[in-house]
Amino acid sequence: VQLQASGGGFQQSGGSLTLSCAISGFYRDYHAIGWFRQVPGKEREGVSCIGMSGRSTYYADSVKGRFTISRDNAKNTVYLQMNSLKLEDTAVYYCAADQRARYSGSHYCANGMFFWGKGTQVTVSS
Repeated sequence: VQLQASGGGFQQSGGSLTLSCAISGFYRDYHAIGWFRQVPGKEREGVSCIGMSGRSTYYADSVKGRFTISRDNAKNTVYLQMNSLKLEDTAVYYCAADQRARYSGSHYCANGMFFWGKGTQVTVSS
């Protein structure tokens, strides 16, 4: 299984960025997906996760109403649309996926996933 994240970069506060994550290698179509972020010296944070059923979507309180996770199954790609960016959104963002159990999105965001992609840096400036 491989995950390749892209779309990070620099953006001013209040602006928008869209992260993409191309996923390959799963032998079944359904799997949990998520976006996590980490700032040096701080714990990893589950930003948004969709459970394996596809019906359970979780957003961290810090991004609720500003970020939207979505997936394009035809393209095997997951997106994170980030609007109204804030300075505190600056972090390395990682996409992740899992296929082990039908946990909820909140469970996966709290506990992490099995497969991880390399991170993409998002920097928000004032």
